[in-house]
Amino acid sequence: MLTDPSRKYRPFPPVNLTDRQWPSRTLTQAPVWLSTDLRDGNQALFEPMNRDRKLRLFHELVRIGFKEIEVGFPSASRTDFDIVRHLIDDDQIPADVTPMVITQLREDLIEETVRSVAGARRVIVHFYNAIAPAWREIVFQMSVPQIIEMVEYHISLFGRLTAAYPRTQWVLQYSPETFCMAELDVSLAVCNAAIRAWDAGPARPMIINLPTTVEVATPNVFADQIEWMDRTLERREHIVLSVHPHNDRGTGVACAEQALLAGAQRVEGCLFGNGERSGNLDVVTLALNLYTQGIAPGLDFSDIAAVARVSEECTALPIHPRHPYVGDLVFTAFSGSHQDAIGKGFAAQQPDALWRVPYLPVDPQDLGRTYDSIVRVNSQSGKGGIAFLLQRDHGIVMPRRMQVEFSAIVQALADDSETELSSAQLWEVFERTYLTPVREQPGFIYSAHRLFEHADGQNIELDVIAAGGELERFQGIGNGPIAATVAALGLPLRIDSYEERSLGAGADAAALAIVEAACPGVPGSRFGVGRHPNITTASILAVLSAAARFSEASVVVS
Repeated sequence: MLTDPSRKYRPFPPVNLTDRQWPSRTLTQAPVWLSTDLRDGNQALFEPMNRDRKLRLFHELVRIGFKEIEVGFPSASRTDFDIVRHLIDDDQIPADVTPMVITQLREDLIEETVRSVAGARRVIVHFYNAIAPAWREIVFQMSVPQIIEMVEYHISLFGRLTAAYPRTQWVLQYSPETFCMAELDVSLAVCNAAIRAWDAGPARPMIINLPTTVEVATPNVFADQIEWMDRTLERREHIVLSVHPHNDRGTGVACAEQALLAGAQRVEGCLFGNGERSGNLDVVTLALNLYTQGIAPGLDFSDIAAVARVSEECTALPIHPRHPYVGDLVFTAFSGSHQDAIGKGFAAQQPDALWRVPYLPVDPQDLGRTYDSIVRVNSQSGKGGIAFLLQRDHGIVMPRRMQVEFSAIVQALADDSETELSSAQLWEVFERTYLTPVREQPGFIYSAHRLFEHADGQNIELDVIAAGGELERFQGIGNGPIAATVAALGLPLRIDSYEERSLGAGADAAALAIVEAACPGVPGSRFGVGRHPNITTASILAVLSAAARFSEASVVVS
C-alpha cells in the first residue's frame, strides 16, 4: 500500500489569476524552436555522445529546420568546447542558424564560454540559476536579494566581456531555473533584474526562458504562471518569452501547448523527449500536434523514420514502438473494430479532401510512413482488418458474410499460434482454404470442361481428377455454367449467392469468382473461390472449391 499522500505531499498552490485569458485562445502559428538535444539531452544519456555523434546530430537538426540549437556546455566540457570551436572556425553553422551555449553564474565559466563562441556571427549565451525556495534554502543558502545581486553582477560582467567582440551579435538568455516551483514575485524580480542588467532593447535582444525544471503541478497552473509573467515582465516588447518543459508528470507537451496559449513565443526541447528523469519536452510530438491542427510547424518531419534512426544511433536510446507519430506500431491496429473503421475510412477518403480516416489523426504518408503496417492481424483482429489486408495487398474483395467466415478461420489460427499473422501468411491461409482444394483434393481437382448449348440452358462436360490420378468425367445441365456444374457433380448443393471480381487490369487480368453454397441439413454455408483468366472457368472452380470444403468438413454430400 502507498503511504497516505496527504501526510507527505501538498498540492501546488494555484495562481491568483481570476481573469486568465489563455483558455479562450487558439494556437495559430508555430513557436520559435530551440533544440537542446546536444546539451540537455546529451547530459541525460548513459554514455554521452562523442564528437562524431554530436556533429552528426547537429547537422541532422539543421536539416530538419531548427534555427536555434543549444550546442553544449563549453565551460564544463572540453569536448563541447572543441566542437563549438570546430563549428565556428570551419564555418559549419549556416547563416540562418544560431548556436546557443549554456553556463552557470561564475566568472571563470563565463569567461571560458565567451572564448568558446567568440567570432560567431550570432550566438545565444544562456545563463541560469535556481531560484525556488528549496534550492535557495537547502542547496545555496542564499536570500532573494543575494540571488538578484549575483544575477546582476554576472550579467554586467558578460556585457563587458562581449564588448570586445563587436562583430558577433550577442543574445542573452536568462533562465530562472526551478521557475515552476518559485514564488511568482520572486521570479519577476529576478527576471527584471536580468533584463535591466543586460539593458534589453531593440539593439540588445534577450530571451527570458521559464522552465518546468521539475513538473510539480498540472499544465493549467504552468499556463497561469506564464500568462502572469507575460503580463508583468518589464520591457516585454523587447523580450522573447520562452519555455523549457520537463516531463516528470507526463504532461510536458500539454504544458508547452498551454504555455503557448498563455503568451510564450519560443519552446525548448529534444527530439522524441530525451532528457533527465522523465525527459524534456518532446519536440516531435508538439510539432506534429500543431501539424494535425493545420499549423505548419516549420520543421521537416516528412521522413520521420529517418530522423528516428539518426536519433537512435546518436543517443543509443531506442524509441518506444507506441511513441506518438514515430513508433513502429503507432499506426498499427490489431483491434477488429478499429481495423474495420480504418478500412472503411480509406475506402471513403478522397485524395484532395480533409483527412477523415478513423483512428488515424494524421496521414502516415505525410510523415514518410507507408500504409503497409496500419492493419495487422492477431487473435484480437476482426473481419474488417483481415478483409482490408486481403484487398490492399492481394486485390481480394470478400462479400460481408465471407469476411465473417474467413475471420473465424484466421482467428482460430492466430489463437493456436499465439502470434501475429503477416499479410503473406494471411494470403497462404486464404489460398489453403479456398483455392487449394480444387488443386489437391481428389474428386475436385479441375482438369477441363466443355460447354454446349442445350434447350434447358447449358450442358457441361466436366473432367476432374479422382483418387489415384484417373480422370473422371461428369455431365450436367443447368440454366448457366454454375447450375450445370452443380448438376454434373450430383451433389445436393444450393448456390445462394455469386459474385465476380477482376484481379488487376488489362486483358490478361485474372478473374475471381465467389459462390456461397449451402447443403440441406447442414447448418450454415460455405464459400468457394475460383481464380482463372476466364470468368466461366473461375466460376466452375468456385463451385468445386465450395463442394470440396463441405467434403473437408466431413459433411457427406452424396
